Amino acid sequence: MTTTAPAPAGVRDVPTFARGPVLGLAAAVGVLLTAVSGRYGYFGDELYFVAAGHHLDWGYADQPPLVPLLALLADTVAPGSVEVLRIPATLATMLGLVLTALLARELGGTRRAQLVAAGAFALSPNFLATGHLLATSTLDPLMWIAVTYLLVRWTRTRDDRLLLAAGAVTAIGLQVKFLLVAFWVVAVVAVLVFGPREMLRRPALWGGGALAVLTTLPTLVWQARNGWPQLEFTKAVAAESGYAGGMLGFLPFALLLGGLLIGSVLAVHGTVVLLRDPALRWLGATVLGVTALFLVTGGRPYYIAGLFPLLWAASAARIQERRLAIWWRWVPTWPTYVLTGLVVLGVMNVVPIKPATIHSDQPLVIGAFQRDEVGWPDFVADVRAAVPAGDARAVVVADSYWMVSALQHYAPDLPSYSYSRGAAWFGVPPEDSDTVVFVGDPAALAPAFRTVTRVGTLSNDLRVNNLTQGTPIFLLEGRTEPWSHLWTVNRHL
Repeated sequence: MTTTAPAPAGVRDVPTFARGPVLGLAAAVGVLLTAVSGRYGYFGDELYFVAAGHHLDWGYADQPPLVPLLALLADTVAPGSVEVLRIPATLATMLGLVLTALLARELGGTRRAQLVAAGAFALSPNFLATGHLLATSTLDPLMWIAVTYLLVRWTRTRDDRLLLAAGAVTAIGLQVKFLLVAFWVVAVVAVLVFGPREMLRRPALWGGGALAVLTTLPTLVWQARNGWPQLEFTKAVAAESGYAGGMLGFLPFALLLGGLLIGSVLAVHGTVVLLRDPALRWLGATVLGVTALFLVTGGRPYYIAGLFPLLWAASAARIQERRLAIWWRWVPTWPTYVLTGLVVLGVMNVVPIKPATIHSDQPLVIGAFQRDEVGWPDFVADVRAAVPAGDARAVVVADSYWMVSALQHYAPDLPSYSYSRGAAWFGVPPEDSDTVVFVGDPAALAPAFRTVTRVGTLSNDLRVNNLTQGTPIFLLEGRTEPWSHLWTVNRHL
């Protein structure tokens, strides 16, 4: 049974919600994301989620099942429509903006403070530039924002129903990613150290936790039956952390994703605000603790994206109460927002020029995410052309889960497989398939075949340098080892 204890002394009633401006800003973001969602094709991860949805299960080697389920629903309702696939991501981004404004309101933020925080969200590269992609990294931050909002509201009202709601949101979040576990572990420690310790004595908190655990049991059972591949995947992510500069680059890259200059400055200030407030110090400590945890364990910088709205809200609420120092008084003003917006819109590439024209002959490091949404049908056509005519037992094996997902989407008639990441659990080639069209580096499989011949090269015909452009295609014949053994030896995350 939930209870509502008296609110802590000195806590103010919340100001009026700036409904019109905030909802208008959210609508503008939604319109913008919808307008650009069809300018490119599928991102590689989106193709993987669609493929995973068509192999629906209680769990996957690298994720829980919710995003593949959403991808399956979208691909069933509107097969092949990238715009429909991205609707959940757009809605999640809009809701995240509204919750950011509500966070500012809970912290005492008036109309202006709510708009300052919501504006930081709207101009954050992490949320705006990738907010139209259906991905775990798009939906997971929304769960963090919702949980922090409920906890901040509980801190003000002591309404234990909010703790149950936080558990329910966590239950949903754990079907997207397991990262929320890190938040709760650090948060519990922070509450023990800084208070309010009565939170830990609330049955509603542990009831919400039990709900989250129970709803995650099917995925945990799947992981146990398959040897806990999620743990191996976590190690693989840590090994790849160098793409953002490793530990040294974690914070700078995270702040860059938060937004320059608005998001990064408000985030730093918001952290200080939380740490100085006795009632909210545990949240500031949680932010620092989660950041440190992901930093030392090799997590990716965007893992902490869901904490930025709390920091923006705290900063915006405090700004309204006192005159800012001269050196940063200009930051939360409309000219800075306009300049930041122009930069982010440039990243989003809303200029009415064909994507191929923009990205042709550019180095791989520039605009990589957008370039990896280009050329998938061309790639599949190259693979199809390499399949020996009349060989009904030939199969395609790709060394990338993106590539095999594209093949299963654009060429479902071609039996295609991969031992890369979660796709390795989608199936193993049949034992009577001795001819293999291999896409990628065949070094791992080559010793198990009598002949290995290069027969082609992937090209999107647009001179767009992405992760598939220039990938070789080989014909492998005369297999000498069973597929079951080859899959066990080569499967990796």
